[in-house]
Amino acid sequence: MHEWISDSDQTPHIVVDASLQGVEVPRQYVQGGKIILNVSNSATSNLSLGNEVVRFRARFGAVTHDVLVPIAAVLGIYARETGQGMIFSEADAPPPQPPAAPTETPSGGSTEPKRAKPTLKVVK
Repeated sequence: MHEWISDSDQTPHIVVDASLQGVEVPRQYVQGGKIILNVSNSATSNLSLGNEVVRFRARFGAVTHDVLVPIAAVLGIYARETGQGMIFSEADAPPPQPPAAPTETPSGGSTEPKRAKPTLKVVK
């Protein structure tokens, strides 16, 4: 996604869960437990997008910081100009269970479990 956004002459940003262990970001820029980071080649130096971590050096305000983000903490990536990208599921959320096979009750009704309302998250 980073490459596609960059090749489209747009600015890639990642949404990070800053509350997870191993996340090293300037804490004064964390809001609501999350931080949005510009990961464009022009905003970072030594950018490394690995399978385990995202690592780079960037300026926040007038101060240079080393940033380290485990992949599990990346909640999404999107292009700043269009908002198009991908949102990933919460890292610690268990995978959904397949629905149980319906069974009949002696009264002839079914015991289909109630389903929770789907939820959506908006990322600006």
